[in-house]
Amino acid sequence: MNRLTDRKIILITRKTRLENLIVRYNTIQQAQFVIEHSGNDFSDYLEENRQYKNVLTQIVSVLESLGNLLVLDREYVSNYIFGKEDMVIVVGQDGLVANTLKYLDSQPLIGVNPDPRRWDGVLLPFKPTDIEKVVTDVFRNQRRCREITLAQADLNDGQRLYAVNDLFIGQRTHVSARYTIEYNGQLEQQSSSGIIVSTGPCVLA
Repeated sequence: MNRLTDRKIILITRKTRLENLIVRYNTIQQAQFVIEHSGNDFSDYLEENRQYKNVLTQIVSVLESLGNLLVLDREYVSNYIFGKEDMVIVVGQDGLVANTLKYLDSQPLIGVNPDPRRWDGVLLPFKPTDIEKVVTDVFRNQRRCREITLAQADLNDGQRLYAVNDLFIGQRTHVSARYTIEYNGQLEQQSSSGIIVSTGPCVLA
């Protein structure tokens, strides 16, 4: 097979709401019983699952013809070691894109919206039908990229956290957080639910 590249393409996927329900309640029948008895429409779960699986089948078929494909569920992303030349494609929601970006270091990421009728997808600019052209353009360096700035928070216990769009700093519960803000040599005592530290993207030509 004459593929476009020998570089690895990593396709990041997630479980649908239906799949998570089946994991929790063991069978689809029990999942349906729980959802319908809570007053929700179970057919919406079925339709979401059908749409997502159809999109994955379509994208996998295209990507297998372009390069060496690895399909990786979101639960393994934090333990996976991405290669410098890997291309990453995320099919899901904005949160899945944001979470994946935390584990990358300059690798290109393409966000695909599997169901635009269901999700706005600010971080998912591409449709499944775009994937062949976008991947080809990226491999040929013919596609403009957007560089995302990560926020970094260093905790007192030595942990280091990253966020793509913002970090919320506050109490886990509903009680008020008490903290001190310092800027330009001035201190101010605060009491609120917390603060949000946001980042901003930089578009590269």
